[in-house]
Amino acid sequence: MSLYELERAGDVDGLVSALRTSDNPEIKARAAEMLGELDEETRADHDVVTPLVTLASETDEAEVTAAAVDALDRIGQAAIEELIAEMAGIELGEDQQADWAKAKAFSKALNADLPELRMAAANALGSLGNTDVLPQLLEATTDGDPRVRARVARAAGKLDDARACDALIDRLEDPSGEVRREAANALGQIGNRQALNALLGMFDDERPVVRRIAVGAMGNFGNARPVDGLIEALSDEDPSVRRTAVYSIIELLSNVPTDQSHEIRETVVDKLSETDDASVVVPMVDILEESTQNRQRRNTAWLLGRVVGQDSDGYGRIVKALVETLEDEDQMTQQFAATSLAEIGGTQVETRLLNVLDDEGRPTDVRGQAVFTLGKVGSERSRKRLDDLIDNTENEQLRKKAFSAISKLGGRSVE
Repeated sequence: MSLYELERAGDVDGLVSALRTSDNPEIKARAAEMLGELDEETRADHDVVTPLVTLASETDEAEVTAAAVDALDRIGQAAIEELIAEMAGIELGEDQQADWAKAKAFSKALNADLPELRMAAANALGSLGNTDVLPQLLEATTDGDPRVRARVARAAGKLDDARACDALIDRLEDPSGEVRREAANALGQIGNRQALNALLGMFDDERPVVRRIAVGAMGNFGNARPVDGLIEALSDEDPSVRRTAVYSIIELLSNVPTDQSHEIRETVVDKLSETDDASVVVPMVDILEESTQNRQRRNTAWLLGRVVGQDSDGYGRIVKALVETLEDEDQMTQQFAATSLAEIGGTQVETRLLNVLDDEGRPTDVRGQAVFTLGKVGSERSRKRLDDLIDNTENEQLRKKAFSAISKLGGRSVE
């Protein structure tokens, strides 16, 4: 069978056999790539790490070694650890001394001839979290291969050590855009004033792509420091920078500690209320319609109700997106969407909520959220519809919510 047929059939043993027995470097390299691309479930009953480690550490063919290292890197941290331990000739246990041995071996691998191995070593150092090897890691920020420099910058961000700031700031001028992006993101993760000032310094760059990198990195902060800078970026002449600023604001709200969340939310709302609606609202609705991350959707649903009014650009699309979010799998996101609809109000909100209420194919909790919100924004037509619901529904949960909503609207209609 060909490698393609083995991959399609999920024949792990066949791919391992090709890896071990073929005399063709291209076949061995491609087999290694395929093994690295297998999902965890397919690999579960097969040892693919050992043959890949053997291949990477024993072959003299650079292309094959690189493919094996990449495959091990994709499989995960433990696989790379096994490779580097084999090459360093050490035994890796589970105690703290073993962690130090790992860190030492990884830092040594930063000087390997093969760039793929240097990349993997940088990844491993970032995941291991041992800041003792930070000096060796930072030396690699000037590696001759931009892929390595990018991985090293990313690893430095994961270590979250202020000592990395100077080296990362130097990389903001790197010829490679990917290195600049990783360095900026790493500074955002470190999140101190030195990092913020460096990113703000990029706001004056005439290249929109550079300003966008800086603005995008600010979403990584776990504190309120970049709020003013992000608000400033909402007025950038380039639409991609403005859009990125909105995404970063949402990401910032998702990253900050819970005990700081309320204060930062209020600061963001105050600042956003002073900006042009269109530059803020469209990206937020995009997030609500497209994002799959609960924290982003929650914060977006909450924020829309605080910065949008009935006269806002895209009012209809905003209302539609929030109503659809009432069916979100995450209950808190549902509740934030309902609260925002109540904050915005207006005839269109009421009409869409009544349509949800009348749709018996919708889940009870979704119709219940619509009833709750109608109690805050409904007019006489909502009261009549809720009256009908109380008299005709067999769903006790909806009946109770309808009574509660009507009481907020002034009580039941009198015929």
